[in-house]
Amino acid sequence: MSVFSPIPLGQRIPGSPHSVACSLPTMRDVIGYEEGRPETTRHIASGYPRFVVHTHAKRLCEYLGRRPELAGKSLWLVTSARMAASFAHYLGRTDQAAARPFSVEGLDGVAHIDTPELNARGKVYLQNIGGFLSSRAAEDHLVRLGLLPAVAPEKLFAGDAVAEIRRVLRGPFPVADADLLLAPSGMNALYAAFRAISTVQARAGRTAWVQLGWLYLDSIALLRKFTPDPARDYLRHGDVTDLAGLEKLLATHGPRLAGLIIEAPTNPLIQTADIAAVTALARRHGAKVILDPAVSSPFNVDLLPHADLVATSLTKYTAHEGDVIAGAVVVNATRPDAAELRGLVGAQLEPVHARDLARLAAQIDATSGVVARINASTRQVAAFLESHPAVEKVWWALQPATRASYLKIARTPESAGSMISFTLKGPLAKFYDAVRLPKGPSFGMTTTLISPFIYLAHYDLVTSEAGRAELAAHGLSPDLLRLSVGTEPVDAIIAALSEALD
Repeated sequence: MSVFSPIPLGQRIPGSPHSVACSLPTMRDVIGYEEGRPETTRHIASGYPRFVVHTHAKRLCEYLGRRPELAGKSLWLVTSARMAASFAHYLGRTDQAAARPFSVEGLDGVAHIDTPELNARGKVYLQNIGGFLSSRAAEDHLVRLGLLPAVAPEKLFAGDAVAEIRRVLRGPFPVADADLLLAPSGMNALYAAFRAISTVQARAGRTAWVQLGWLYLDSIALLRKFTPDPARDYLRHGDVTDLAGLEKLLATHGPRLAGLIIEAPTNPLIQTADIAAVTALARRHGAKVILDPAVSSPFNVDLLPHADLVATSLTKYTAHEGDVIAGAVVVNATRPDAAELRGLVGAQLEPVHARDLARLAAQIDATSGVVARINASTRQVAAFLESHPAVEKVWWALQPATRASYLKIARTPESAGSMISFTLKGPLAKFYDAVRLPKGPSFGMTTTLISPFIYLAHYDLVTSEAGRAELAAHGLSPDLLRLSVGTEPVDAIIAALSEALD
């Protein structure tokens, strides 16, 4: 009997009120979710926290909406008063009277006139930079206000949570406490790192940023939206293996270069550049480098020696039980401007809610063991998929095309991470609907997860001819599946895949 049971549409994965994934068991559900169809969305109480406003936050907004000054407005709850001010300013670009920050009953947020355009822009802005109030913070406010009897029971770290998190993270990052800064999400970490380097480099007229390879959607959005002049300052180099082409791009724009954002490996194609060679090129041209190890985890790849700043998600692998969203920025103290970057990053980061820290600290000590188990299983699952006649192509950390570059940064030859992407020779929907694995976003959990990643991340591209052409130009199939291998028995994972493939 399979260890995997069907998970109904919208059910939280793994089941905590603060779970970072929810079940989308069929392609019809995926499309219904992306298109906002009521027959789908009414089942979804929560989802990945930067994409789906949590029911606790919605309940708080309903409560605040009874106040006369907020009645009839769209309300957003955010991480701090500073975030509220920044958010209101962003929305106010189109209508100076449209949005205003508020601070009411210990809650910071933004109120604006209720229009579809502003609602959409507001949601995406907070998604891009990680500004939403956390679900645990919202839960604590509900209890304080008498709107909820008690918080959901969970295991929390009893001591100094920040010290415990830093103690464990000093394994992959042997740095001083001042150089390891925590964030409420991986995207807030990346945004703070990007802002810090942008500030330092702008003094020399350096405003251009390079995207190397295809990045995670919100990392791309950060460069597309927040460079000073995206038409001029957002530069792309699609082939992570093409050093000669990258050198030509950097030489062309050298005096204007601010930095590069590099995922090592990339998401979702899991490709790895020759990081030492790329960063040497960047430094030669005066550009700084942000490296993101989230796909494989800092416990599997060693990037700090090559980076000015490492920005990563702690939601993946360290919060492996799948119920905390957090991030970190690590400063390479040996690099020029390290002291200034440290201060600027700290000033940009949003605060992390205390109970999120306590929950992360309660599980982070097990990370090394969890990662080792995942690594071993991923190698077996990748071998199975590579040999199956129904599978068209497989991407993973040790794929032949970039294996050598990956092994240069891998902590051990076994350090594969959890992620495998693949395409099929047959129909996507038939396989996806049939496979008996948990289906939802995120990765790096003890729970195995599979998703039609391009549909979830880039539905706008999947559904247009121009978008599909853009995906194809970057080697991305709309039907790509992203699998995150968990810690269940590997034979059960392979059996579930085999059943649906045969």
